Amino acid sequence: MTGQHIFIITAASIIFNVYAIKVPADFKFGVATAAYQVEGGWNASGKGENIWDRLTHTHPELIADHSTGDIACDSYHKWKEDIDILKTVGVEFYRFSISWSRIMPTGFTNKINPDGIKYYNDIIDELLKNNIEPMVTIFHWDLPQPIQDLGGWTNPQISVYFEDYARVVFENFGDRVKKWITINEPSSICEDTYGKGNNAPNILSPGIGDYLCGKTILLCHARTYHLYKNEFGRQQRGKIGITIDSIWAEPKTNQSADISASVREMQMGTGWWMHPILSKEGDYPAIMKSRINEISKAENFSESRLVPLYKHEIKYIRGTADFLGLNHYHTWLVSDNKYPITDPTSFNKDKGTKLERDPKWKNPLITPWGIRKLINWVKDEYDNPLIYITENGYQDDGCLDDKDRVLFYKGYISEVIQAATTDKCNVKGYTAWSIMDNMEWRSGYTIKFGLYHVDFSSPNRTRTPKSSAKFYQYVIKNRNIPNDK
Repeated sequence: MTGQHIFIITAASIIFNVYAIKVPADFKFGVATAAYQVEGGWNASGKGENIWDRLTHTHPELIADHSTGDIACDSYHKWKEDIDILKTVGVEFYRFSISWSRIMPTGFTNKINPDGIKYYNDIIDELLKNNIEPMVTIFHWDLPQPIQDLGGWTNPQISVYFEDYARVVFENFGDRVKKWITINEPSSICEDTYGKGNNAPNILSPGIGDYLCGKTILLCHARTYHLYKNEFGRQQRGKIGITIDSIWAEPKTNQSADISASVREMQMGTGWWMHPILSKEGDYPAIMKSRINEISKAENFSESRLVPLYKHEIKYIRGTADFLGLNHYHTWLVSDNKYPITDPTSFNKDKGTKLERDPKWKNPLITPWGIRKLINWVKDEYDNPLIYITENGYQDDGCLDDKDRVLFYKGYISEVIQAATTDKCNVKGYTAWSIMDNMEWRSGYTIKFGLYHVDFSSPNRTRTPKSSAKFYQYVIKNRNIPNDK
């Protein structure tokens, strides 16, 4: 049950009232990290090289502060301290990822690293000892370099190697891990990497490589799901899903062109991944297939640049999720944008949309109403699947009295709870990104998302709680979102 709203949200303002929102008894709170961003120990104890090791070492100019994740938060050595922090905050689960290169240095099954296996076993055992549930992401962007050398995600054979990797993971950790995420943010892997060249391995193949990557990702996920269900699920009795990142696309105006553009943005940006897995019919969204096919022909391609899913693949992928992990950070105003056919090939051109912020928004990074609309969109589009918010967070400069982050969490957690209670969406958990400041990919250490400050100038990587950590601790302990904390 829930009390009256702690606030009323509009696109322009946040207004608090005197009532706190109560958290349902079956709703859980956690925090998240990713291996490359926090572990460090980049070549410790037999770990192999991954694509972020290679990129940061060979092209430091591509990282905002020319930094690396070689040490990062040094969680490879400080994992016990980190679990103590989790216990202090009071989280009910911890979402972390396994480094493929740490347990399989070559990327293949010919060499299994016992020190890597022990590292994750120790973490899992210590979490359970402290009554914290492990939620494990099998892949969070750090592809082994030898796998990338074969073409990375544009090579469909990677789905076979990924299944081999997943089997090692299930064999070694599945007796204790009951929530698995196959892959984190396929759009970030495919569109941001191959479409825009923003992430490792810094490949730019817009409108072609991103779609090749997308099909491989979907097949990797499906193979892993079926592997777990066929060989491990009955004995290990866990659940397995995928984490998809999504914006909320708000029409810029009430004009039909902008409304249609916002629909396209959601269908092509988010439905690209959700539709094949969660819809009853499977396959890519119809609007995605038709637009890319038509634009490809107009560009003089002999066939659609969107590599098709064949009937047996559609059937194989459809329904392969016990739950949906949902990452959300941004809401955008979306309008129709007609690209000239002579413009370079790209996913943005295929969508035909323009994204911008509303100048009326006081802080464009704090638009909590967007996450509630997104959750309801998933409910309506895909028959109300089980959802865990697996990432949601606020970036700043790392200040300890992070009042904006507290405001962010008040707003977003409240909207998620309202989606669960008032709107009857099947959302059962919220994960703050992140428990501590870390290596934020190509932004390096220039932006901070942590509930805990990390002193990266100190050899000890000292962790210090921020105001947001104390706020989150209060919410978890008291099971409500107050208006005075």
